[in-house]
Amino acid sequence: MQIVCLDLEGVLVPEIWIEFAERTGIPEFRRTTRDEPDYDVLMKYRLDILAKHRLGLPEIQAVIADMGPMDGARSFLDGLRADYQVVILSDTFYEFAHPLMRQLAWPTLFCHSLEADDKGMLVDYHLRMPDQKREAVKRFKELNFTVVAAGDSYNDTAMLGEAHGGILFHPPENVIREFPQYPVVRDYDGLRAEIDKAFARAG
Repeated sequence: MQIVCLDLEGVLVPEIWIEFAERTGIPEFRRTTRDEPDYDVLMKYRLDILAKHRLGLPEIQAVIADMGPMDGARSFLDGLRADYQVVILSDTFYEFAHPLMRQLAWPTLFCHSLEADDKGMLVDYHLRMPDQKREAVKRFKELNFTVVAAGDSYNDTAMLGEAHGGILFHPPENVIREFPQYPVVRDYDGLRAEIDKAFARAG
């Protein structure tokens, strides 16, 4: 029994916050988990900037509505789901992901949730659970799944380490330097090949 766990942003869809930075002209939103390994620090930073500029959930959702999956992501995911169970483990939020999941044919997604006030201003975020990516992989293993995981950022490395096989997909150089134990791939053909090899090694 085999299951693939994939990150969402940077693997199947563009980074939402980077796109939001481009649309708003506010460069501070470009900071992501590729730059900041502490997710709580990163989210508090984002909420502070949103409040400063009086931007809320409607403005972010308007940007997401114009986004789509990365080129080749849908066909890659369709092919992967034909041969393996697939779960998306992401530190995004259900309030962000819905239109993107539609374009990916509704894969299973585990992520977090946001809290907004009656004016749509974001006031807090709620983790599904701490370290949810690693914990999900750990539970899948307890259910007798062989797990291969792929991601691109600091916040993916815990699940890569917990899985039977971990892969970095198009990561930045700082992540590669800090985690040289994981193979690095740059396109979907390479990712699919590395997933297949990881399952073969895991037996």
